[in-house]
Order: sequence, then structure tokens, then C-alpha cells
Amino acid sequence: MTASGADGVLVGLGGEETLFLRLDRANRHGLVAGATGTGKTVTLQILAQGLSDAGVPVFAADVKGDLSGVAMAGAPNEKLIARAAKMGLEIAPLGAPTVFWDLFGEQGHPIRATVSEMGPLLLSRMLELNDVQEGVLTVAFRVADEEGLLLLDLKDLQAVLGFVGDNAANISARYGAVAKTSLAAIRRKLLVLEDQGAAGFFGEPALALSDLMRVDGSGRGHVNILAADRLINSPRLYATFLLWLLSELFEELPEVGDPEKPRLAFFFDEAHLLFRDAPKGLLEKVEQVVRLIRSKGVGVYFVTQNPADIPDSVLGQLGNRIQHALRAYTPADQKGLRAAAQSFRANPDFDTAEAIQGLGVGEALVSLLDEKGAPCVVQKTLIRPPASRLGPATTAERSALMAQSPVRGLYDEVKDRDSAHERLQARAAESAAAAPPAKAAPEPREPARRSRSSGGSRQSLGEAFTKSVLRTVGSQIGREIVRGMLGGLRRR
Repeated sequence: MTASGADGVLVGLGGEETLFLRLDRANRHGLVAGATGTGKTVTLQILAQGLSDAGVPVFAADVKGDLSGVAMAGAPNEKLIARAAKMGLEIAPLGAPTVFWDLFGEQGHPIRATVSEMGPLLLSRMLELNDVQEGVLTVAFRVADEEGLLLLDLKDLQAVLGFVGDNAANISARYGAVAKTSLAAIRRKLLVLEDQGAAGFFGEPALALSDLMRVDGSGRGHVNILAADRLINSPRLYATFLLWLLSELFEELPEVGDPEKPRLAFFFDEAHLLFRDAPKGLLEKVEQVVRLIRSKGVGVYFVTQNPADIPDSVLGQLGNRIQHALRAYTPADQKGLRAAAQSFRANPDFDTAEAIQGLGVGEALVSLLDEKGAPCVVQKTLIRPPASRLGPATTAERSALMAQSPVRGLYDEVKDRDSAHERLQARAAESAAAAPPAKAAPEPREPARRSRSSGGSRQSLGEAFTKSVLRTVGSQIGREIVRGMLGGLRRR
């Protein structure tokens, strides 16, 4: 049994019809929803492996650790063999080419981004800043950008925030009020972020998106698995990182329209975390990124418990839908159930809402896009069994795969080049060295005439810095950083 073929990725058997996710419609995004324990992870696994077999690289977060089994050949039990036989299939155990990643560098290759690449908007979201604090952080980024101070890691950002605080009066005159209380609050929240282990995420070498879009020698796309079982304990960091990665793909990849198959499939597990408590402005930008990124050849698949977790403006863009069982015990559950049922193209043979509640493990309601891009009538579907392992890869298996990884050695060692922290330290040292030594007692002498050339007194470091910033702003000599839709660094 192969996971994909000429018709697309095999999803399962709906009545008498075998259902395929069409490769030429896989960039039209999708939704995998259902209550805990209903089979979402297995569905995600078969989609990831099917796309990989078709030559499509995949990126997916592994929240529970089970998805790592996609790297290993399966050992089908009698139940899975019987399910395959019911579909007229024969299971051929096979693992997908897999690369493991981990923001903390423990269960996979480290993933890093620079502070400047993240940008003030997403960093404010990660730190849960209010509007005033976000404005102050934006000013700090602007000062660093215009002065040519590289923001690579958190110590660079702390250094710039400290400098903005030391020179708040001068900088406020140019950019508006910069309250020291807001600066202090931001710095405290950065310390909390460091305590959560996020300091290692910011720095270099930064992730190259091309390393997520590899295919192996046989033409199969690599499945990139992000270890998120620890990361999910910091839900804002988890959601912001995935949103940053999505925005990087949007900004960097060229337009390709509707390709024969996606350039990358992106699975966003626990998708409700992205939208929970998000301000309206950010939601509008997320909606815009999701709408436009399909023309870059990227298919985004949101994985969540209930479709109601996703705003209607985003939900309406998800063409391929797989709905596992939902339970409606409370009025809120019943509302979510109705919303899930109404999102499908109705099948006259059954009531969709009742069918969702009656689904068993490994069953789902499925509606995929046809050759014209229109959603098919929803079908009760028996999801095909995976060719890879159900359950996680062991620590030894994960280590062995990492030793053979195509990115082995590229990201393992941290690089700390000259950036804002080092430059501001050097400036402070130069200023201290140039300052006249303190005198024990004043010497009686005739008051010296003020020299026009000396300016009357030596400039402080803050004055020199402020004048330098103003000269840079005034001349607009091309050092200003260009930022994208979500505020991240836009490479030119």
C-alpha cells in the first residue's frame, strides 16, 4: 500500500468511494478537527507521509510525541490489517524520511531566529505586552535599526532597551514618550521568557527555510517534526513561533500560483492557541497571510479540537476538511457541533451533526476539494491505516536519525558575532576612557576660555548616540530595515 498515487494522497474509504487529497488542491489549506482520542494524530500522520511520498516536504509540530513514529516502519496489528483489507489494501510497513527539530535543542536540531527577524509585533505577542509597551518596544527596534545595531539574541535586546532607558528624554523627543516604567516591564518579561528556556531560540545560526524544504535521493519530501511536548507548556511561545515561521515562508517564497503539488505542507497543531486572546489587528494579518500564502505553494493545515476554535474569516479559507468525533455535553459544545456540521456540504443520506457525534475512533467526516476546487459532498469515511509506526520513536531511534540528518552540524553550535550588546559595551568603554580623570581638589587658576572647537564640554555617550540617530534619520542613507506584514525582517 502506498500513501499517495496519481490521484493524490489516499485518505480513506467513504462508502464505496476511495477518497484522495488532490495534490493540485493541497495548497488550498485544510482542517483536521475532533475531540481528544478520536484519531487526529493518526490522520495527521497519514497526510504527512502521503505528501512526503508524493515529493512534498512537510513541517508539523508534535505536541504529544506520537507523531515521531512517522519516521519508523509500522508493525500493523490485526485490527489495522483488517481495516486495510476492508479497503482492499495491503499494508507495506515504511517510515518517512524525517528530520527532528526542537527549539530547546534536546530532541532535535536547534531552531533559532534572530530578534530582528522576529520583529516587534510578534515579540510583543510572545511577551503579552499591552499597547503602550508594544509601542515602546517598536521604538527600541527603530533606534537599533537606524543606528545599525544588530539585534540577534535577547542580550542584544536587553542592551538596547537599557540604552533607550538611559537616553529616554532625547529619544522621546524624536519618537514620542518612552516611559521607563514600560521599559522596565518589558525587561522583566524578557527575563520570564529566558526562565522558560526561550533564550536559546534567539540567536545564530538562524534557520534557513530551504532546510525545511528538502527531498531525499528517492524524491520523497522530508517530514520535519518539531518536538513540542515541552514547548506546549509555554503556549504563547509555541503559537508565536509557528506564526513567525508561517510569516517567514510568506515573505521569502516567490509566487507560483497553483502548482501541481505544494512546495511545503505546514501542519499547525493545537491551532486554537494561535487565535486565543489575539488582538483584532493581528487576526486580520493572520487571515491575510493564510489567504495569500497558498499562491506561494504552501498548504496550511490547522489541527484542533473544534472548528469553532478558528475564526470564521480563516475557517472559510480551509478547503480540505476532516472532522473526527465531537461530543456535545454543554451548550458551548452544542454550538461548536452545529458550527462544525454547517461547515460541510451536506450529504442527503445522513444528518451531519448526528453523524459527527456517532463517529468511532479512526472514522471521520471528510470533504475534499475536487478538480475544480469545489468542496465535495461530505462522506462518512474510514481513515486508512498508516504505513509508519503508531506511537513515538524511541530516544535511541531519534538519535540515530539525527546522526544521519541532512542538516547535521549546521545548527548545533551557537554563533555569537558582534552585535548590539558588544557594540554598546564598546561605546561605553570608549566614553569612559575618553572622560577626563576626576581631580582630588580644584586647583586655583584663572578660568579657562571656552574653546569654540571643543564645544564647551565633551559629549556624553547618550548625546553622541542621539545625534547619530538623528543624522541617520535625516539623511535616510538606506540603513533602515524593511519589515514584512507581521513585522519580521524582510530580506532584500
